[in-house]
Amino acid sequence: MAEKFDMIIVGAGPAGSAAAYTAAKEGLKVLLIERGEFPGAKNVMGGILYRKQLEEIIPEFWHEAPLERPVVEQRFWFLDKESMVTTSYKDKSWAEEPYNSFTVLRAKFDKWFAQKAVQQGALLINETVVTECIVEDGKVVGVRTDRPDGDVYADVVVLADGVNSLLAKNLGFHKEWKPQEVALSVMEVLKLDKKTVNERFNVGENEGVSVEIFGEATKGALGTSFLYTNKDSVNIGVGTTLSGMIERKMKPHDLLEELKAHPMIAPYLEGSESQEYLAHLIPEGGFDAVPKLVGDGVIVVGDAGQFVNAIHQEGSNMAMKSGKLAAETVVKAKELNDFSEAALDSYRTDIYDSFIGKDLKKYRDAAHTFEENPQYFEEYVPMMNQAMNTFFTVDGTPKWEKQKKIAAKVTAGRGKTGLVKDMYKAWKAVK
Repeated sequence: MAEKFDMIIVGAGPAGSAAAYTAAKEGLKVLLIERGEFPGAKNVMGGILYRKQLEEIIPEFWHEAPLERPVVEQRFWFLDKESMVTTSYKDKSWAEEPYNSFTVLRAKFDKWFAQKAVQQGALLINETVVTECIVEDGKVVGVRTDRPDGDVYADVVVLADGVNSLLAKNLGFHKEWKPQEVALSVMEVLKLDKKTVNERFNVGENEGVSVEIFGEATKGALGTSFLYTNKDSVNIGVGTTLSGMIERKMKPHDLLEELKAHPMIAPYLEGSESQEYLAHLIPEGGFDAVPKLVGDGVIVVGDAGQFVNAIHQEGSNMAMKSGKLAAETVVKAKELNDFSEAALDSYRTDIYDSFIGKDLKKYRDAAHTFEENPQYFEEYVPMMNQAMNTFFTVDGTPKWEKQKKIAAKVTAGRGKTGLVKDMYKAWKAVK
């Protein structure tokens, strides 16, 4: 007879390992299944890990986790073809406990996190593909894998299998994602010695920088690019919605190469060597694209639930929080010996009551607004750069004349009324 678990988790990313750790710590019999050679082998994110949600699971994890650098500065660069407007926030206290966020390399971090779940008693099986959920009388009772005699049973199956989540799709929890609901991000890890990283980004020995880049990097399409510092490497990447890539006939690899060669970016990468090249689909649908999250014997977490805040580039924190909430729900269900949708539905309520649901709801119209109004990236970012060039070029022109010239350029394309409408739409989308 096939082995029976209290909980099976499909996918050993941050959401899956958070669920496995939390449930195993409470004494549940947990199976964590990963399709890669090891956790992190096939997982990708830009590289920012937020402290708060992981600390709720593993207090003071930073003393042992394989972290790169605490992020002490968040920079925002608005690129034109040969210039950029920048702004940033730096906080030296972020370099001290309890920290705010860290840069990480998923291949190292995910392996560590999954092993922490194993230490609590979870069973981890790698290089195993879950082909479908086993459904009996309308209830999910286990999973079927690609291993011989690979059927495994559980009271609850947690789907942490990423944005595509074919398992959730096959259960009817969501349809095929629309091109505007998914982004494709490509990134490269570039080796750069620690001293050079410190000097080029103006940071101390144990300090890091995150850079979010807008404008020219995505050729006007909805999306962003990023540049993050590790101990002795940097992560650089770019991503846009699939709809943006299709409409503009762009190739992600070409976007990344052009970004690396941009005159404002290239000096930061000079002399670096490629270590790793990765591509990943990211959920961009937001609040209105969240699929069904709970069924009889099944819960959806992480990217599979569309839990990404694209405006703030947050995903790992939502993944870990959702994994923790899922495990806590199963623990309660185990006490009641009731694994029906009604019993598990407290997870859905908890999600919407948490910062996950509240933030997704706050920005529910943001992606659609910026997707439908490409002028924010195509016109306003170059306009911002041109205005700065006009104002700061010292050529003997009186400043009031420069201000008039800038005002005329700003309103020339869309007019004063159009400009005010655009600013209002943007404000409404993110307020």
